[in-house]
Amino acid sequence: MVISNKPLKFILATLVACLPVTSFANAENDSTNVQTEAVHEGKVVSHESHEGGEHVAQDPKAKVDAFIDHHLQDSHDFVFFSDEKENKNYGFPLPVILIDGGLKIFSSSKLHHGEAVAEVDGSFYKLAHGKIYKTDAAGTINFDEHGHPTNEKPLDFSITKNVVAMLFVSILMLLMFTGLAKSYKKGPIPTGFGRVLEPLIIFIRNEIALPNIGEKKYRKYMGYLLTVFFFVWLLNLLGMTPLGINVTGNIAITVCLALFTFLITQFSANKEYWGHIFWMPGVPVPMKIILAPIEVLGMLTKPFALLIRLYANITAGHVVIMSLIAMIFLGKNLAADLPISFGLTLFISVIEVLVAFLQAFIFTMLSSLFIGMAVQDHHHDDDHGHKDENVII
Repeated sequence: MVISNKPLKFILATLVACLPVTSFANAENDSTNVQTEAVHEGKVVSHESHEGGEHVAQDPKAKVDAFIDHHLQDSHDFVFFSDEKENKNYGFPLPVILIDGGLKIFSSSKLHHGEAVAEVDGSFYKLAHGKIYKTDAAGTINFDEHGHPTNEKPLDFSITKNVVAMLFVSILMLLMFTGLAKSYKKGPIPTGFGRVLEPLIIFIRNEIALPNIGEKKYRKYMGYLLTVFFFVWLLNLLGMTPLGINVTGNIAITVCLALFTFLITQFSANKEYWGHIFWMPGVPVPMKIILAPIEVLGMLTKPFALLIRLYANITAGHVVIMSLIAMIFLGKNLAADLPISFGLTLFISVIEVLVAFLQAFIFTMLSSLFIGMAVQDHHHDDDHGHKDENVII
């Protein structure tokens, strides 16, 4: 089945519009103060308690683990840094958008990083494990035997930290490409930042699109390939900044990106592609029946490999870097640990810059490969086994 450019552009526009909504699927810790919680008699009990008027300090290793989790996961507010001594967070709140018996919009400052209960139109909400649950005026959160909250959860369409990062990258890409397009009006050679973009675009065209899709059909998919490459690459680079943004380490985001490739591949596929999946030519009938389910499974595992590859590599890199930084604070001998930890962190960070580009390249290359397999024309020998006349022996 082959579709025209207009339906394809409509599908892409619809999916991209829905992408920011999905970023709330990855949870964060309950507080940017790196406060951990335990379940006691079905209610939340904080480890950071006061006994006899004295503050009970949390285990440093547990605080490091909680900080790494907070860096990797999404949040309903944007915190630049926190002051544990004064128990203050420096940043700005983000809008919370809930559907719970109607549309409810309020600032995440009402939740106070999970430490307060937000009252909106007579309903009460509280953060637990980074997600918003309905509760009572006292902020009671009930848990099951596995430690999962059992409170009712409203439909959450909030503008989270990951959504802000995606909107920022989207606007940045729009400015970059419109600037490049305007520079061509002045002459055949781009000016300004366009001189950096043009070699990358030519690289994607010549090394990714043309070899995998073919000269006749590659132009139809260049817009998607360029978009996904720069989108993933810029988000990867943004995740290496001290802002604590880890969009491509969010499994929901990688699922959506892989879903885009999957849908474009299936809607663009020709009849020969479907013939190779459900009734492979040149194979005995019993083998066709056996191979058809395997081919269908392979069709589904391709986008799964895309999303896991991107998610796992980016998450692993962030965990390693944060763990090496933590060695500086957990080590007893700072004079000995600081140079080693700093050197290893710098070394891994340089590798992560390469990985940021490499993962964007691999995702784009595999996407073009899957699309090319679906749209290419297959030529088979006839039943009499005729051979190509141009074969050189």
